[in-house]
This record gives sequence, C-alpha cells and structure tokens, in this order.
Amino acid sequence: MLSQNSKKNALINIRVHKSTRDFIDQAAQSIGKDRSDFMLEAAYEKAQDILLDKTLFILNGAQWKQFNQLLDCPPQPNQKLISLLNTSAPWE
Repeated sequence: MLSQNSKKNALINIRVHKSTRDFIDQAAQSIGKDRSDFMLEAAYEKAQDILLDKTLFILNGAQWKQFNQLLDCPPQPNQKLISLLNTSAPWE
C-alpha cells in the first residue's frame, strides 16, 4: 500500500446498512483506526490475497524438481493441443 504521506486522489463510496457500519466502526475502534483506514486496509489485504493466490504458488523440493522437469519436456503435439493453439482467443 502507498505511504500514508502520499496524496489521495480517488474516491470510493459504498452504501451499507447501519448495523454493518456500526459493526465495522466497533472493530476499527478496537484497534485504534478510523472507519476509512480500517476498510481500506481490509480491502487492500483481501485484494492482495486474491491476486497472490492467482500468481504465487509454493512448492517443496520434490515438487519444484518435478515442476522443472515438466517445463523442460514440453508436451508432444496431439490433436487437442493443435486445436487449442489454432483457436482464436475470445477477445480477438
């Protein structure tokens, strides 16, 4: 997350039930934060978790060795692979 000293230049607005807001406020107060800082930190941490889950994987030594062996030995062409490689991407 950016430093607290950097200029904030975007706005996020959300509507919630009063009971939800009060619950969030209670949690924020319990750790000495205001609602905005608490919600921003929680949302940022969740976004990191989601994106890291899609980009980071951890392997033990045996798994790493197997992973590298698979990368070093690309699959032999077969009809399904050829078909996949000849298929246009949905955004094209």
